[in-house]
Amino acid sequence: MSRDAEVVVLARSADEVMEPLTRDDPERTWRGRFVPIAELWGDGWALDFERLRARKGLLRHLESLPWPYPLTVQVLLRDNDDDCFGLWMFQDGRLVEVALPRTERFHKPAPPNEDFEPDPGMLLRTDGYEKLPEQTPEALRDTRPPW
Repeated sequence: MSRDAEVVVLARSADEVMEPLTRDDPERTWRGRFVPIAELWGDGWALDFERLRARKGLLRHLESLPWPYPLTVQVLLRDNDDDCFGLWMFQDGRLVEVALPRTERFHKPAPPNEDFEPDPGMLLRTDGYEKLPEQTPEALRDTRPPW
């Protein structure tokens, strides 16, 4: 299944931590490699995904890295159905999505079985739509991490 997504990692003084992620590694659960964003003086890296399966485990991998300044780590994620980038930051040692004003993540119901990849839902602006989609009740959502 194809589903484009972009990831940007911003982190102070993290060149050494991010360097291995700029190379392909078949041992990782996610596929691809980050490219440094030169205009940010080495504090930013970007990655494009072309498939859902290629991104599996990315956030858990980023959580496990020895960040020199973890409170400066910001992960921006935008799936092809999102209106804007979502923001993930460290809270209690985990990367969690931070609520952005005038946005809401809308979830689809969980798939019938685990043969289907987890879906991240859609991050939509709430101030620009006449009618937003119906939100899936939390009990009916897929609990597996899509990233």
